[in-house]
Amino acid sequence: MKNSPRILLVEDDSEISELLVTLLSNEGFSISCAFNGDDGLTSAIDSEFDLIILDIMLPGRDGLDVLRALRKVKTTPVLMLTARGDDIDRIVGFEMGADDYLPKPFNPRELIVRIKAILRRVGLDHAESTTTAQTKLAIGNIEVRPQSRQVFLDSDEIELTNAEYNILVELMKHPGEVIEKGELTQRALDRKLTLYDRAIDMHVSNLRKKLGETTGGQPRIKTIRGVGYLLRVIEEPSL
Repeated sequence: MKNSPRILLVEDDSEISELLVTLLSNEGFSISCAFNGDDGLTSAIDSEFDLIILDIMLPGRDGLDVLRALRKVKTTPVLMLTARGDDIDRIVGFEMGADDYLPKPFNPRELIVRIKAILRRVGLDHAESTTTAQTKLAIGNIEVRPQSRQVFLDSDEIELTNAEYNILVELMKHPGEVIEKGELTQRALDRKLTLYDRAIDMHVSNLRKKLGETTGGQPRIKTIRGVGYLLRVIEEPSL
């Protein structure tokens, strides 16, 4: 029998914790709880979880501090819970390696959808990495090695989050072609794009920073306003 996915919930609000434990348990997840940042970080590092649900506002060490410390030693997927309107926290969280976020208050069913999408994406990524016959994917000076999920820029390895990696691979599979935001969200994040959802934009922004510019001074990932994104394949000479 397949083991239930293990989830660590780091949330200081006891009512929300009780609600989520009941909800997630009914969905077949195995839940562990921590009620402050220090205990959450200790549990996240000392035990193995399939996903961590991490509130930003925590007593003592806040969620961003927990995420920062966790990413130094582990790549466990993290879904952040943020106060509605806290765009800065969301941006910083994505830059630190968060996989997704939900603003409070949220629809419990939406949380379930996000969790299942992350777990499904991680599972598919692992399966593809271990079974694919393709040894590398290269465009210009960017090289991706699917079997090890490594990415190299000018032969130097760069660190990407799971979401950033998935986005880059999708763009590299269709170089020079526009991929609509909704389609890219479905392929890379394994969920539908919803109204006011800017997760894909934040992930692309962080990925763009890590990839740098072409020799012509252009961003490697071009935004097609109101449509989506494309990966540049022709490096224009400097004028």
